[in-house]
Amino acid sequence: MTTTITPEAKIDQQLTFDDHVIEKIAGITASKVPGILSLDGNMFSELADKVSSGTNPTKGIDADVGEKQVAIKMDATIEYGKSAPDVFKAVCKEVDHELQKMTGLKLVKFELHINDVKTREELKADNKSS
Repeated sequence: MTTTITPEAKIDQQLTFDDHVIEKIAGITASKVPGILSLDGNMFSELADKVSSGTNPTKGIDADVGEKQVAIKMDATIEYGKSAPDVFKAVCKEVDHELQKMTGLKLVKFELHINDVKTREELKADNKSS
């Protein structure tokens, strides 16, 4: 008698992410980069360790998610006196790192639109009036 051992049936596996999840990862990550004051009007403290309740970390962020890659467009206000190219490079690097670590997706396109610059005094005044 001959017994044939067949390989176990392969499991069809697929891990997917809603665009909102990718936008949230990008928003939380970007908010921690020195020089980023807000993402589309939501003020973030440079010293904050996490996003407080009541803020929307996805505001001002659009993500286009594919099977293995992602493209992100983000609107932000940066701190007056900071180098926009340096802030851009830092945000891109950190967002790419966190996305790969948390999702396995590769950032293939990143756009950062600076919609305003503010001084620390303006930021404090904005926070007091909120």
